[in-house]
Amino acid sequence: MGCKELTVDVSPEIQLEILKKNCVDLVSEEELLERLKEGRPLRVKLGVDPSRPDLHLGHAVVLRKLKQFQQLGHQIVLIIGDFTAMIGDPSGKSTTRPMLSREEVVENARSYAEQAFLILDREKTEIRYNNEWLGSMSFADVVKLAGKYTVARMLEREDFAKRYAEGTPISVSEFLYPLAQAYDSVAIQADVELGGTDQLFNLMVGRKIQEEYGLKSQIVMTMPIIEGTDGKLKMSKSYNNYVGLTDQPKDMYGKIMSIPDELIVKYARLLTDVNDDLLKKMEEEIDKKLVNPRDYKMWLAREIVTQFYGQERAREAESYFVTVFQKKEMPDEMIEKTVERGQYNIVDLLNNLGIGTRSEIKRLISQGGVYLDNNRIDNIKSSVEISNEHILRVGKRLFIKIVAH
Repeated sequence: MGCKELTVDVSPEIQLEILKKNCVDLVSEEELLERLKEGRPLRVKLGVDPSRPDLHLGHAVVLRKLKQFQQLGHQIVLIIGDFTAMIGDPSGKSTTRPMLSREEVVENARSYAEQAFLILDREKTEIRYNNEWLGSMSFADVVKLAGKYTVARMLEREDFAKRYAEGTPISVSEFLYPLAQAYDSVAIQADVELGGTDQLFNLMVGRKIQEEYGLKSQIVMTMPIIEGTDGKLKMSKSYNNYVGLTDQPKDMYGKIMSIPDELIVKYARLLTDVNDDLLKKMEEEIDKKLVNPRDYKMWLAREIVTQFYGQERAREAESYFVTVFQKKEMPDEMIEKTVERGQYNIVDLLNNLGIGTRSEIKRLISQGGVYLDNNRIDNIKSSVEISNEHILRVGKRLFIKIVAH
């Protein structure tokens, strides 16, 4: 892959200290230092699953580590799994995942890359699609690849072992997924591969398969998986506990303000550039109740929004939060919708306003998340009269001015 010189003059030892910070698994530290001492840009791989096009702060943890590699002069290679997404990564899943169409994969990949560039430097990122090499493999090539790993080793993986013990079906294609991901590392000659802790098995398969093809084994680095705004489950759109990278500033700020206090330090450590001294001070002051955690949470929300939108938009988001949630005032700017005067079933009204599907609206109402003129509506059969101007609040952050005509 060439013998380019590193563009940043930082010693291998200092690079190692920077890069290993916050890692959960590093296989191995000695190998990484040895590779850094070669004085060339390392090829650092992240495999991207385009079955999920919407990125959130959980993805940002790994992307920020990739950004550090970029800043140190190394080459980031973003592998868009347009071929492997048609198999579906079984990691952590209890059932076989449905395969995606080629069209779905391509559109999701485009969206994923655009969002990743909110953190990564577009100009310094190499994007490759694994259909380039996997799509042209013959059946003989696949058999050769499959022969380099055993079923016994595959069944060491926790989710496979659990499904096998329970008699839950495992398709042969799912066994091929870790091998296909590993072959990506062969194809691009990866020096390092990153992923979340749930990807450790797949990344380690990459080391073995590279060795089988006569290459030096890649260094494996895993990053923590952060809990979502509920503080319990991992951040995920399917759990509705996520903070999206493309959320509007006021929504991003408000969601971060809703995290439990015990997550403040973890979010600060993994999602900001705060130094260790401030982290230690923050942790101590929160633990000993020397400060209102809300103050640090506001700092955290402001820092994260600033990363994606700049200081001015972050200040505006904070001002909106203070007005609406601390002072309990109505926001100065609201979405305005016009409807005909008359009596409406509350579900019909919200559905007509485009709030969501009828089932989503019913769930919001049953959870007490719908207010009309500061009156909570908790019955899906409620009838409301629209006669003049009314303020509708849905959830904590959506305000709509309804104007009758």
